[in-house]
Amino acid sequence: MTPAANPVLKDLVLVGGGHSHVTVLREFGMDPMPGVRLTLISRDAHAPYSGMLPGLIAGHYTFEETNIDLGPLARFAKARFLHDEAVGVDTNNRAVLCRDHPPVAFDVLSINIGSTPGLRVPGAKGTVVPVKPIDGFWPKWKVLRDRCLQRRNETHIGVVGGGAGGVELLLSVQYSLDRLLERQGRSSSHLYFHLATAGDEILPTHNSRVRAKFRRVLRERGVEVMTNSEVTAIEGPGCRLTFKKGGGLDLDEVLWVTTARAASWVEESGFEVDDRGFIRVRDTLQTLTDADIFAAGDIGAVVDHPRPKAGVFAVRQGPPLTENIRLRLLGEAAKPFRPQEKFLSLVSTGDKYAVVSRGNWAGEGAWAWRWKDFIDQRFMQKFNKLPEMYPAKMDQDVHLDPRLVGAEHAAELVRAGVPEIGDLPKGLTDTEKALGAISTFVMRCGGCGSKVGSTMLDRVLAKLAPSSRPDVVIGLDEPDDAAVVDVPEGKQLVQSVDFFRSFIGDPFVFGKVAANHALGDIFAMGAEPQTALATVTIPYGVESKVEADLLQLLSGALNVLSTENTALVGGHTSEGSELALGLTVTGFVDAGTAMRKSGMNTGDILVLTKPLGTGALFAADMRCKAKGRWVCAALCSMTQSNRAAADCLIGYGTTAMTDVSGFGLLGHLVEMTKASGVATTVTLDIVPALDGTLEVMDKGIFSSLHAENVRLRRAISGMEKAARNPAYPLIFDPQTAGGLLASVPADNAESCVNALRELGYESAIAIGEVREADAGQPAVQLLV
Repeated sequence: MTPAANPVLKDLVLVGGGHSHVTVLREFGMDPMPGVRLTLISRDAHAPYSGMLPGLIAGHYTFEETNIDLGPLARFAKARFLHDEAVGVDTNNRAVLCRDHPPVAFDVLSINIGSTPGLRVPGAKGTVVPVKPIDGFWPKWKVLRDRCLQRRNETHIGVVGGGAGGVELLLSVQYSLDRLLERQGRSSSHLYFHLATAGDEILPTHNSRVRAKFRRVLRERGVEVMTNSEVTAIEGPGCRLTFKKGGGLDLDEVLWVTTARAASWVEESGFEVDDRGFIRVRDTLQTLTDADIFAAGDIGAVVDHPRPKAGVFAVRQGPPLTENIRLRLLGEAAKPFRPQEKFLSLVSTGDKYAVVSRGNWAGEGAWAWRWKDFIDQRFMQKFNKLPEMYPAKMDQDVHLDPRLVGAEHAAELVRAGVPEIGDLPKGLTDTEKALGAISTFVMRCGGCGSKVGSTMLDRVLAKLAPSSRPDVVIGLDEPDDAAVVDVPEGKQLVQSVDFFRSFIGDPFVFGKVAANHALGDIFAMGAEPQTALATVTIPYGVESKVEADLLQLLSGALNVLSTENTALVGGHTSEGSELALGLTVTGFVDAGTAMRKSGMNTGDILVLTKPLGTGALFAADMRCKAKGRWVCAALCSMTQSNRAAADCLIGYGTTAMTDVSGFGLLGHLVEMTKASGVATTVTLDIVPALDGTLEVMDKGIFSSLHAENVRLRRAISGMEKAARNPAYPLIFDPQTAGGLLASVPADNAESCVNALRELGYESAIAIGEVREADAGQPAVQLLV
């Protein structure tokens, strides 16, 4: 009998990392609901705080200070983080449709994706720089900024949109460019700024005192303000604005801050929307079309309490949204929420000066900016500095709330957990029977290999439709006791097996990484992969949840296997406490041509194709200490195939090759030198590292296997000096789905590295060379 954790009864899915959802994540982290699985789907790893965007543009803040890091926040909330973009919602089948992932099932869904630019003016797309969505503006602004700094002739910069966002952005852009040019010893007198608005006033939602103050500021800053100037077209060359009232304006750069719209998929999914495509919601933040689906922030339009699209309302919706989601998960009625009618508004003027207002009152000064800065910084600290004591709390014994067991799950739970219903007392309700079923999950039988049910497995395989190959005689298309594969004449069989438990919450991406990792050994030997057998451990749970997880996991693995023309021909599934995947991969290679770890020649150059650091980064991620963008970049590297790199290295005459995995760079290098009877020299400073790796290592965060790998330090010479180098721990870091390490003849090395970079291995580099072995001397010399 095997002890099991509480099963997943309900799936709560959050689409978007907006201002409301970050509060939901934090609150669920502080007070989780056992039995509820939380999933965040976001196309970006960081959520920008709109209130601090002008300060970021002006240079008052750094990127980290103005962006909420969704990676550690999701980890803190014990949420699965799916780095993907939602493209629709299938309300009938209760699933979110994603650009890359298979459909993600939900019981309760919340949407907080902000808005998109209303670029319906002819010529606007591809010409102007839209501020919405905010998460995409920062890289676009940096490109625009650099263009402006390179110009020395007269340059006209325009902002279209006269609301608070447009005015504040223009003044921040002006301030930033003035300061940057001043640092270069240049004048900004060649820069001219223009503000165009369709209305007859700027800042129409603010009181007359605020408008008067900003008219004065814009006049003092030399900004041309054009009211009643609705843009009807943008024409080239350049950016010529054509106005509805007649006339036009020639600009070099255009920033677009007009009324935004909802993403098109929202209306296409069948939600009831307003005239701009935003989801109409009740005062409980539930959609009018489905009580189990919520919408908050800009994407939601509260029917009874319409408010401007402003970050302050999204922030204020966070707590009531959290409470109502909890109530809905428990099957109880949500509570109405009425947003405030009057609110504090703080609009900066580019420099550290701001205008403050509430109702009909207004004030201004440096003190107002300091007030705004205090409020903004306090808000951000809640999410970027998470409580340290919480991880201990997360592992405490927890109990399921019986209200989580709704009628829709009761029958399924009974079927899944109680072998003989007749053993239960008579007269129990479905919910009471279901709770009895849940209790049987605590001890699960390990008989029959703890197999997952065949009916469920058949359903998953039917949805996946694994590809086959001509040389597969018996595979999943005609299941039998074992797979049968033809072996072509003149070929040798190459086999490898890998198995490990999931280190991320996204089963689809984990499946991709596991498959890529398993194929690495085949590519390192110069072989062509043919077939794979999967060994899956899936956590105990309700059948529908287990099936959804299995579909996501195998979809990820097949995504990679199909790309590499490798047929999944069978495998084994079992229940366990943690998600895990192993693949036994078989390939063919021409007889006598397999690449080996032996074969390195004196004078060869050592080439590494990928950066190191996955072990330390994911150890940090488990502690909520890794930035989201570091983890996303690491996963991108881990899902990059080694096939093209192997072909390239072989094409340039590589003499020996291996993939860098659990033993780390040093461990695999020692294996190669020992097998080849040579020694090597490695320049430590140029060994590539994934972003963030050296930072987390400097904090003393390492993989659990790191200490074991360090035992090989006896194979190093020059260690005393090298050990003081911050990059020294990198060579011991265990890798998952790492790159290839190869020895290449010196005459071919530079061309080989250039070719690898052209193929997309941007970090490929020559890290050292092969030399003659010295009797009794360590095999690896480190240079710093």
